[in-house]
Amino acid sequence: MTSGSFQKTQETITLKLREYYDAVEDEGIPDRFLDLLEKLDEAEKKAETDVGEAGRE
Repeated sequence: MTSGSFQKTQETITLKLREYYDAVEDEGIPDRFLDLLEKLDEAEKKAETDVGEAGRE
């Protein structure tokens, strides 16, 4: 493989990866994942509150 064809191959791969990334980025986050993230946030806040209250006792 010549350096010119290697560079062309790299450019093609780079272009395809950018196209794929853009397509995935445009899909958005499914509602079920957003729900899970919200539950995780709530659990973390509760854990922080519980730890803070335990330290005051």
